[in-house]
Amino acid sequence: MNIKVKAFGICKDILGAREVALEFDGELVEDLRKELACKFPDVEKLNSLLIAVNEAYAEDDLVLKESDTVALIPPVSGG
Repeated sequence: MNIKVKAFGICKDILGAREVALEFDGELVEDLRKELACKFPDVEKLNSLLIAVNEAYAEDDLVLKESDTVALIPPVSGG
């Protein structure tokens, strides 16, 4: 499956772009997480990375489709 992944915050630096096309064999958000960790090991250092699919936060068991819009949302701090 080929998925377009949009990256925000520190994820943009880790992926090296605001958006990347990612080819992977899985179908779940969990599979996408594993593929991201394999191709971009620094992703694993983010202790609370959220993934949104079609503008809604996604659980790891959500089934992805090629037409989905996926976004990586890193931990945010403020004050």
